[in-house]
Amino acid sequence: MVSVPLAANGRFLASLGMTPLDVERSAFSSIVITMSILRIAVLALPIALTCSALAQDDLDKRLVKSSADQTVRDVVKAPELSVVHLWAPWCSNCQTELKSGGWLKMVKANPQVKFYFVSVWNDGGDGKSMLQRFEIADQPNVTILADPGPRRGDNKIKQFAGMPLSWIPTTWIYKGGDLQYALNYGEVRFDVLQQFLEDSKSEWSHKGEPKLPE
Repeated sequence: MVSVPLAANGRFLASLGMTPLDVERSAFSSIVITMSILRIAVLALPIALTCSALAQDDLDKRLVKSSADQTVRDVVKAPELSVVHLWAPWCSNCQTELKSGGWLKMVKANPQVKFYFVSVWNDGGDGKSMLQRFEIADQPNVTILADPGPRRGDNKIKQFAGMPLSWIPTTWIYKGGDLQYALNYGEVRFDVLQQFLEDSKSEWSHKGEPKLPE
């Protein structure tokens, strides 16, 4: 390796308009800048991780929110009858329906019908333990779903699967994607619900019957 005399270095720096002190200052500035960049990167890393976690949480909530809603929208398109029951374990009217044994009888008496128990306004809880208590959860034609919407406040959902929701329990009957009956306010009479199921199975039509005069 060939060394350059100090005087030659001085002449070279002088030709650039610089002094050895300028070189030292420049090197020191580079070190300070590098350290500052590293410090900013270290400080920014936790912030970036936190933002990423929050974004993932928001994505998870949106996916969960759409899951129950979208599941119902999809399953009711099936050709067989589907019963969508919106409820919550804290709702006294919903509890009365369960305690009467009506839902268990309905589910067992109609094995070809798909029943969807969707817990709403329950902060994401599905109420499965209560349904198990009344022997509903393990029935082969029962599916348990939950909407993550809050229980109280302005953010509480006011519609589900494209239908208005203002009260629970609420019960809908679908066939082939078409809404056959909607029981939107309060407890159901199970004999009436059974009749609605029977009516929904029939392909009734009034074609050919005499019309009333206009």
